[in-house]
Parts: sequence; structure tokens; C-alpha cells
Amino acid sequence: MKFIIFITIIIVLYCVLHSYLPFLNFAGKNSIASGKKNIESTEKGYAWKRKRMVEQQIIARGVRDKKVLEAMESVPRHLFVPKGYREYSYYDQPLPIGLGQTISQPYIVALMTEMLEVDNDAVVLEIGTGSGYQAAVLSTIVKEVYTIEIIKELGLKAEEKLKNLGYNNVNVKIADGSLGWPDKAPFDAIIVTAAAEKIPDPLVKQLKPGGRMVIPVDSSFFGQDLLIVEKDEAGNINIKKTIPVRFVPLVEGEEVTK
Repeated sequence: MKFIIFITIIIVLYCVLHSYLPFLNFAGKNSIASGKKNIESTEKGYAWKRKRMVEQQIIARGVRDKKVLEAMESVPRHLFVPKGYREYSYYDQPLPIGLGQTISQPYIVALMTEMLEVDNDAVVLEIGTGSGYQAAVLSTIVKEVYTIEIIKELGLKAEEKLKNLGYNNVNVKIADGSLGWPDKAPFDAIIVTAAAEKIPDPLVKQLKPGGRMVIPVDSSFFGQDLLIVEKDEAGNINIKKTIPVRFVPLVEGEEVTK
């Protein structure tokens, strides 16, 4: 038992440390940018970095869904990252986007998208718009994306960014994401990009029979687990634990204006 607790603590510490790496202004020798320092920050250069990101960070870790890989290679992540961090856009790390929030590590975005198992007829709900990057990735795969952000400044900025980049099948709402979007339910899939204390009941209710939800949830050992929540055709719920993760907390309550 002590050994299991020790291993769990090590995993949690690793996740915490990794979550802080992007806040340090450095480029590790193993980053995808090493050896290519002379590449200018042009769209051609960013396209090359995206391709390398997909090959080295995503395919190499086992993501195989062709739709997901194509989306990750096509969506310009650097345009969803603050200018001060843009040179790190395709690093294997989350990055700060302001107001205490982050844009997730590319691999985690790809993995969670693949876990949804969606196609081009799907209608997806996202909780935690953040920068808008995850919504943009989803929009290239599915029919419609409904995304909720509780921090008004982030939500409005993401909405404008998505609109300007032509992701016209993304709908943004400023509200408490834990309550879902009842008048647009049910959803084929739901993705939550912030860690909840428990799975919100309204989200389970708004999940269509045969659908699935991917959500990080606090664990009993001060970490977080990435869960897959499936609802069968009879409405029964099955929960599968996958990997330990580290996300910012899910903010609930009145919308935050900053």
C-alpha cells in the first residue's frame, strides 16, 4: 500500500512539474525547434513545425485517428497563443494564455479529441473554451461545436479569433460550463478542458444515448484522472479511467468578468 501511494505521489509531482515548464522562458535541447534555429516565423515555417509536432509528439505516442491527425496539422496553434509565447507554440507543453488559464499540450488535445470518437455528423459540446484552439480542432472534424467559457474576456476573445479564422461552425457562450447548454442538447459528445471535482450531472443528462464524454476529474491522491464517460442506448453510464493529467480547475458559478 505504501509503495502504491509513493508511486502515485511521484506521478502527481511529475504532472505538476510538467505543467510549469512552459512558464519558464527556455528551449530544451530536445525541443522540435532545436537544429532549425534559422527557420523564420513564417506560415511555411509554422506548417513545418506543425508537421513535426504531429509526427514526434502525437503519432509517436499512439494517436492514430486520421481525422484528428489532419486537424492537428492544419489548425494554426500559434495564432491561439499570446505573442510573447508564440515561438513555443509547437513545443510539447501547455502554455499560459492569461487570467490563470492555459492552452493544453498538443498531445493532450489530440488524445482527448480521439477519445471522443466523433465523425462529421457529430454535434459536440466543449466546456472551457479558453484560447479557442480545442474548438478549432474539433470544428474541422465535426458538424457543429458548442463551447462555453465562464471567463468573459477569454470567451469573447476566442469567439472573435475563431470567427476571423473562418471556424464558422463554432458557437461560443459565456456561462457556467458545468450546467451545459440545455437548449442545444443532447450532444453526441462532450469534452471538458478543465478539471472538475466530480462529473457534473447536467453534462451527463445532456449526453446523447450512445455518446461519450471526456473529462479530467480530481482523484483521491491530489491529482487528476482523465475519464471517459459512456452512455449506452438504455441510458446506463459506464466510466473508464485512462491516464493521470494536470488541468486548471473548472470554474463554476457566476460568469467571471475580468
